[in-house]
Amino acid sequence: MLPSRRGHPARVPAALALLLAAAAAGALTACGDSGGLRSAGATPAAQSPARLWPDLTPASSPAYDIGEVDNEVVTGVAVPGGDIREVDPVAAVRAEITAHPDDYEGAEAPYRETARRMADCGSGPSDGSEDSDGSDGSGGERGRCPVLRPYYRDLTGDGRPEMTLGFRLLPEKLTAVRVYTVEKDRLVRVMSYDDAVSAVELAGRTVIVRSPSEVAGYEYRLQWTWDPDQRAMLLTSDEMLRTDDGGKRTKRPSASPSPSASPSPSPTASRSSSASRSASPPASAR
Repeated sequence: MLPSRRGHPARVPAALALLLAAAAAGALTACGDSGGLRSAGATPAAQSPARLWPDLTPASSPAYDIGEVDNEVVTGVAVPGGDIREVDPVAAVRAEITAHPDDYEGAEAPYRETARRMADCGSGPSDGSEDSDGSDGSGGERGRCPVLRPYYRDLTGDGRPEMTLGFRLLPEKLTAVRVYTVEKDRLVRVMSYDDAVSAVELAGRTVIVRSPSEVAGYEYRLQWTWDPDQRAMLLTSDEMLRTDDGGKRTKRPSASPSPSASPSPSPTASRSSSASRSASPPASAR
């Protein structure tokens, strides 16, 4: 714009205005259509969910008890100073065995071998590296204790760690995954699950359990997330996902219960009351 006097812009002659407009148009033409809007093609029409059987009477209660909420005080296990890191994980597992003798005691008990091997836990939990026969691969007994190393992480958001613990359910070759917190200096189990387990992870306030599927190239991924209203870890996601294992087929054990703990920073032990996938209907993709 031309300089002005007294703060007012000078008038631009009509001829000059035409020249400026032509120059601007030429500049735009020289730049081509770079950066301009382009069509992404036809957009599929949005479809609302189609409700099936609208006259079907809604269910008022669940058909199966799958243990949605697990919040139980563990009796007989001390919490020195209210610090969960001072809790003996082996004592927590022994308390569960005592509370469920039908599962652990007797020749017909499904997890009788777990109870028998608890005598090998004198030196503390195992690192989970035992062979299938329970040995450490060199003829030693290091891996015979069925209790796995606990992990500690704040899963409830109260600034204090919870304990995530796993232990082997033998001879069924399953793993139990438990999460414990401390309430009023008492040990409280807030999650319990048993199953064949591929991996366990902790992410934020969530426990993620991965288990093999009989469908080649897929695995189950279940997530439990802390719920402050129920004061327990609730199953918030149960899905079947594609894996990158090249489509290898992994046969799941025929037994039933729940999965184990291992990875991330926080585990604990206890008996799972939840039903197995084969015993309860699929919550999502099963």
